[in-house]
This record gives sequence, structure tokens and C-alpha cells, in this order.
Amino acid sequence: MLGDRKEKALRKLRKDLRSGLYSYLVLLLLEREGELHGYAIRKRLDELSGGRLVPSEGALYDILKGLRKLGLVRDEWAEVGGRPRKYYSLTELGREVLGELGGEVRTIELVLDRLGV
Repeated sequence: MLGDRKEKALRKLRKDLRSGLYSYLVLLLLEREGELHGYAIRKRLDELSGGRLVPSEGALYDILKGLRKLGLVRDEWAEVGGRPRKYYSLTELGREVLGELGGEVRTIELVLDRLGV
């Protein structure tokens, strides 16, 4: 019983914590590495986090769709190796928003550091 409640709590809190974090990480990757397709974004997150922070394929495309609707990323189809792929890049608005979010992330890091985490 207690184990079920713990798992339920962990699932919910992890989902809440990661949802905004994934959007921030996607914007940051696009800023640092330029234009990327969805699989490349997922692969880089896997590499950078040692497999610990990788959204599902469906979640990643929902994040990218949301970022596009907000005007933070643009997408463009290109054929690579005879196969069409949708590439994503940061817009100017995306750069501005990322800069603002960076300040918030630094504040979070400061608080975590002060808490000894």
C-alpha cells in the first residue's frame, strides 16, 4: 500500500518537474547546437543525461509542437539520405525567452546549492 502511494507520488512529481525542464533543455540544445531533428534532440538529451532525462518520443514531439505554437522554434522539412526529416531551430523570440529562463534556472541552482543538494 505505502509502496503504491510512493510510486504514484514519484510519478506525478517527476512529471511535473520534468515538463518545464524538457522545454528549457530543448531550447538550450537548439541554441548551442543549431538546427536539429527530433531524433537528434532525443539522442543528445540521452547522451548528456546518461539516459536519465529523456522524454518519450511522443512527449518530445508534443514539447516541440508547443514551442512552435509559442513562436519559440520554427520547423522545416529537409531530405537527408533520401528520407524526409523535420528540423527545428530557435527563433529570435526563442533566444529572448531562453535568456530570461536562464536567470530563473540560475536562481533555482542557487537555492539548491544553499540547501546543500
